[in-house]
Amino acid sequence: MRYLPKSDADRVAMLKAIGARSIDDLFAPIPAEYRLERDLKVPRQMAESEIVDWFRERSRENGDGHATFLGAGAYYHYRPVIIDSLISRGEFLTAYTPYQAEVSQGTLQSIFEFQTMICELTGMEVANASMYDGSTAAAEAVMMAVRLTGRRAVLIARSLHPEYREVLATYAHHQGLPLAAIPFSQNGRLDLNAFEQSISSDTACVLIQSPNFFGTIEDVNAIAEIAHKNGAMLVVSIAEAVSLGVVEPPRQADIIAMEAQSFGVPLGFGGPYCGVIATRDKFVRQMPGRLVGETKDRNGKRGFVLTLATREQHIRREKATSNICTNQALVALMVNIFMTVYGKVGLRELAKQNLAKTAYAAQQFGKHAKVLFAGAPRFNEFVVQTSESPYAVNSRILGHKIIGGLPLQKFYPELGNASLWCCTEMTTRSAIDTAVGLVAESEQSVKSAKEEVVEVVR
Repeated sequence: MRYLPKSDADRVAMLKAIGARSIDDLFAPIPAEYRLERDLKVPRQMAESEIVDWFRERSRENGDGHATFLGAGAYYHYRPVIIDSLISRGEFLTAYTPYQAEVSQGTLQSIFEFQTMICELTGMEVANASMYDGSTAAAEAVMMAVRLTGRRAVLIARSLHPEYREVLATYAHHQGLPLAAIPFSQNGRLDLNAFEQSISSDTACVLIQSPNFFGTIEDVNAIAEIAHKNGAMLVVSIAEAVSLGVVEPPRQADIIAMEAQSFGVPLGFGGPYCGVIATRDKFVRQMPGRLVGETKDRNGKRGFVLTLATREQHIRREKATSNICTNQALVALMVNIFMTVYGKVGLRELAKQNLAKTAYAAQQFGKHAKVLFAGAPRFNEFVVQTSESPYAVNSRILGHKIIGGLPLQKFYPELGNASLWCCTEMTTRSAIDTAVGLVAESEQSVKSAKEEVVEVVR
């Protein structure tokens, strides 16, 4: 919004028009203890050259030149340079929500091609392009299952991304949907026995993630069989899209909720990312967001139309399936370009690189620390349990320009000094070896300290 300055005379006239004696009268309902009675501590104005220098200094604080082992739903993959070149074109970069959709044929074609490639990738029949990210896609998929089944209860795998669970809890709170967590077993997969005991005739769906938060690939077949036998739907969240290069897509699912950030979307401070919902054609009318279809104009030429838009901005609120209102077409275009550049063969090779580097790293870490959940297949993440606090280990590693794994104490206190490590095609062998060496030193120092204590006691 533009800043519109007002003169003192303007302010007097405006106050008179609304029947107020002073601006302070406007804030009278706010208790005095919550009002700021001093000027804001705003820094002095800066010249343009000073601003440029200031931002250059801040950019140097971003950790350029650091290797990273962080994953947990936001992945550091290579972005082909062609992506930024194409999305920076004015017709793409400046386009927002196409309210008169058919005028924006380029935007609609981009969305249509995105939907098509996502369906090919996931094995589903229809996909949308309007979720904010993977967490909102998962929550919207659950709401969709509740509408489709007419049931209210929801089961959530505890191995689902913890922040996805928090977003779903926010969605469910004011709708009065009871959420229950299903534990994971020793191999990191969903505990099938606990699942069978928890599911009931009121269960609308079970929400799992595969590969899950620990990087473990779930037994989707077994989970789907239990869910469908009890009349519940299966919702599968995929946080790491690159896994679909080698992992069989969860075709047994009724709804797939995916985060496509790995496909050419840069890491940022929480986004914008690219959430997707893919499902079966028979469920399409309960799918949130928008759906673009292909048609022909009166001259027989190929064209694209907004076939379905079930959001509040397009139809009556009581008929809407969601109030998510962003377009996300620019981010989806990044994903389009990425998938087009790599293709089926390239995506498979990319996934193989991720697998190989993770296998090597997990093997090396396992020589000095404990790698948890080793009894099931995994993709590009693994959990390492150390004798020393992961925060202390990470602090030491950071001195070597390496960002270590994500400590899990906050989310899974029962795992103790565990952290989640991730390897992608961007992870070098030298970074892995350095990190492993530093973890080995940490383990040895803790072991030596314990031995000294035992000697003293003796």
